[in-house]
Amino acid sequence: MKFGPAPLAEAGGAILAHSVRAGERTVRKGTRLTPDVLAMLAAAGIGEVTVAHLGPEDVHEDEAAGRLAAALSGSGIIVEAPFTGRSNLHAEAAGVLVIDRARVDALNRIDPAITFATLPEFAPVEAGRMVGTVKIIPFAVDRARLAVAEAVGETIRVAPFRGLKVGLVATTLPALKPSVMDKTRRLLEERLALAGARVIGERRVPHAPEPVGVALGELRGLGADLLIVFGASATVDAADVVPAGIEAAGGRVLRVGMPVDPGNLLVLGGLDGLPVLGAPGCARSPKENGFDWVLQRLLAGIEVSPGDIAGLGVGGLLMEIVSRPQPRERAPEPAGRRPKVAAIVLAAGQSRRMGGPNKLVATLGGRPLVRIVAEAALASRAALVRVVTGNLADRVGAALEGAPVEIVHNPDFAEGLSTSLRVGLAGLPEDIDAAIVLLGDMPAIDAATVDRLIDAFDPAAGALIVVPTSEGKRGNPVLWSSRFFADLAAVQGDTGGRHLIGANPDAVAEVEIGRAVTLDIDTPEELAAAGGALAEEA
Repeated sequence: MKFGPAPLAEAGGAILAHSVRAGERTVRKGTRLTPDVLAMLAAAGIGEVTVAHLGPEDVHEDEAAGRLAAALSGSGIIVEAPFTGRSNLHAEAAGVLVIDRARVDALNRIDPAITFATLPEFAPVEAGRMVGTVKIIPFAVDRARLAVAEAVGETIRVAPFRGLKVGLVATTLPALKPSVMDKTRRLLEERLALAGARVIGERRVPHAPEPVGVALGELRGLGADLLIVFGASATVDAADVVPAGIEAAGGRVLRVGMPVDPGNLLVLGGLDGLPVLGAPGCARSPKENGFDWVLQRLLAGIEVSPGDIAGLGVGGLLMEIVSRPQPRERAPEPAGRRPKVAAIVLAAGQSRRMGGPNKLVATLGGRPLVRIVAEAALASRAALVRVVTGNLADRVGAALEGAPVEIVHNPDFAEGLSTSLRVGLAGLPEDIDAAIVLLGDMPAIDAATVDRLIDAFDPAAGALIVVPTSEGKRGNPVLWSSRFFADLAAVQGDTGGRHLIGANPDAVAEVEIGRAVTLDIDTPEELAAAGGALAEEA
């Protein structure tokens, strides 16, 4: 291929390398310069263009891309018609992407002009998902080089999900709530549904090897294709309950542990030709973990060996899941210890919808709104009460005179609620387990409401964000585990942590409270309807 500038008289039959504006029209790159196109360019006063002249040993980019995509594709792949030197590959059905990485690497070393990119190997894909793309970078490639690339052969296929029947064994201990076990099954069913699989039976048995073995045998007899065990306690040794239970059923333990975090404590075994998975504790969360990686392969009929698991370390450091106890350096809390919860009252706003006066010092029943909220927090089991001031801080402070609260000032209050949240969280004592964030304009919140939210805070069960509701509608205040303090402090603008609730559904516990959690006072009309008065009118 000859590439470079050429006068129009020498550009006939070549391919335009760069788009050209010709009067009111644009001739796009890749256009074959026919006599009609050349005449239009000449009429527009263009005398020279950059082109690619193909020689007898060159294969046009589209033909090359289409041929190569077909050569590389295996079962379960649909090859899209090539365009501008690109041919995309799509999954024919839902499944797991299987890639011969060595062949892909070898292909991409043949010639920089010939490229093939894919999704990560063993990625789960839905029908129609683009899984790879062949791109020929120049306008043509050498015929001999293309032949070498085609000879690489099949490098990519989709192993379709098989709609397996799954047997579930769940062991019990007194500390494990039935609600947690119910949630675990529900999340497993959601994982399986994506692959067209289903749970055909569950056995909840004591946390001991013999009951686990009996349950596995029963589920195998029901026709299960895959067996999964959720232990009430984490597997920490090859002789622990779950692996010992597999052996008690007559099965084999192939591997205990995997180099994926979260997911380290996975167990892989086999029973009469059926795969058996001992799920790590993180699999009780919907977030991606090592259990997902192994489960997806098995659901697609891909054998997983101990060596396969050993090879998952590179890329195996996944995002920390918030339900994992951390930081690990903190000593275990004494049994029966109640969590220490700080109450943070946000009272720095500018009361724009009130039309000027600071609503937080408006009175209701003779008491300022901010004092009503602060006193509710003081009467609760909160370990400390901190009030964040900003707008008209002196007047808000005066409204709290005599109340045993800690007042902190937010000089950046005009930049939005997030700045007050950041000030409220800063410097809390290290032994604080959670903070409940109250809004200073919600006078219907009482101490009992605060205490009910504190009671629902249960880190051991994964209840790290406690949200009050009114007929299913979420409201305020919200209780946050200290594990979210850094995330809350990173929020920007005039917003709180609502997006964190949506991003961490597994950590959310809802408590139905009633209308009080959605009732705030923003306007003079709402204040009057509540029987209150602005401070100037009191």
